[in-house]
Amino acid sequence: MTATSTTNQLGLASRLVNGILAIKPLANFAKYRARKMMIDRAEALGVPWRENVRQLSQRNWDAEIAAITNPQLQYPDYYLRSFHAYEQGNLSWEAAWEVESAAYAVHSTIWSGKSANGDPQLRQSYHQVIQAQSIQPQDILDIGCSVGMSTMALQEIYPQAQLTGVDLSPYFLAVAQYRCQKQPNKEIKWLHAAAEATGLTEASFDLVSACLLFHELPQTAAQAIITEARRLLRPGGYLTIMDMNPQSEVYKKMPPYVLTLLKSTEPYLDQYFSLDISQTLVDQGFNVPKIIPNSPRHRTIVAQVAN
Repeated sequence: MTATSTTNQLGLASRLVNGILAIKPLANFAKYRARKMMIDRAEALGVPWRENVRQLSQRNWDAEIAAITNPQLQYPDYYLRSFHAYEQGNLSWEAAWEVESAAYAVHSTIWSGKSANGDPQLRQSYHQVIQAQSIQPQDILDIGCSVGMSTMALQEIYPQAQLTGVDLSPYFLAVAQYRCQKQPNKEIKWLHAAAEATGLTEASFDLVSACLLFHELPQTAAQAIITEARRLLRPGGYLTIMDMNPQSEVYKKMPPYVLTLLKSTEPYLDQYFSLDISQTLVDQGFNVPKIIPNSPRHRTIVAQVAN
């Protein structure tokens, strides 16, 4: 079954949700409910969401934000929308201070029961798929690296590699730098740039990784990022993508209320679910990719540069 047919199966429920979210007061209420649900879940799991934010907010971030920000960067229009219940999307300190706690909350229900270990278990399942391909990269690019959770996790399994993390949010990158400084033996380069136009040297990476990025993109941006990844990869290099699995039974059976909360914080979800990722990769110069479920609701895509 294709991603398109899966999206079509959502049918009336999905159209109803879109209609609800087109009404701003209802959309704002849905965002508020989604956000409150995540905070309450995190605190119930023992993740001190509010305390983490309090501690981070007390720091003076002037030096970090000044050091990482590219003043010449023009943000693409798709990035200037509300994301994850934040009116300014990822371009805010609030989003940067909360993203790690949010990850623990969102991923706590992937497997049976609820646990703060769901997030590291999800990342581990992604890495197991990559490692099964016998990839031994020396230079790795983590696109959409956020506050560096995915980048530092990759550094753990490839300690010999040079890691570069790229993100559009200078707030996220400032927090990533801070987190990295607290971790010994982690020398990661952080770059404030668009993943579709990094400005990095052609054919300079063995592995380009995108962890939980593509569901936040319109199709035009997704296609442009794949094109850029192909440009950056050396012969025989790999692009790996871990994200929501449109063919998961979880999404097919999701109640309309929960779907409304989800879509209120993910404005490009319909476009992601309908993207033919395999054909897009082949069109951009990759071999037919492997698509491997790595959790009940996520998949890993492994695409090697075509000869």
